[in-house]
Amino acid sequence: MRLYADSTKCSGCNACRVACSLNIFGENNPKKASLVIEPYFPAEGYYKVRVCTQCGDCAAVCPTEAIKLNEKGAYYVDFDECNLCEACVPVCPENVMFVRVELAQAAWKCNLCGDCVAVCGTDALFIAEKEIAQA
Repeated sequence: MRLYADSTKCSGCNACRVACSLNIFGENNPKKASLVIEPYFPAEGYYKVRVCTQCGDCAAVCPTEAIKLNEKGAYYVDFDECNLCEACVPVCPENVMFVRVELAQAAWKCNLCGDCVAVCGTDALFIAEKEIAQA
C-alpha cells in the first residue's frame, strides 16, 4: 500500500499537512508534515502534491536501521534510533524525507497513517496498492 496524490484536485488548503503533523508529532504544525504542497505561480489555484511512494530507498541507506516497516507495509522512522545523519534525505526520489533539527530531533517521513486522506475535502489523496512496475 502507499499514498497517492491527484494534484489536479488539490485546493491548497493544507488540512492534510495539519493532520499529518498531528499524527507524527502531536502538533498542529504543517512544517512538520511528511507531504509537500507546492503552489505554482502565476497559475493561480494549481498545486503539486508530493508524497512518499514507500520505495524503501531511505531505509536501505540508513546506517542505524532507524527506518523500519510497520504493520501496513510502510516505512517509518524510529525516532529513538535516528542519529540525524541525513543519509536518507538525498536518496528520496520525491523529496519527502525530512531532517530539520530546528523542528525535530529525528528524521521523519510518511508512515501511511491515512489521516491526511481522511481530512482531504477534495479527494486529492488516497491510499491504494503499489503499482506493479512494468518490465
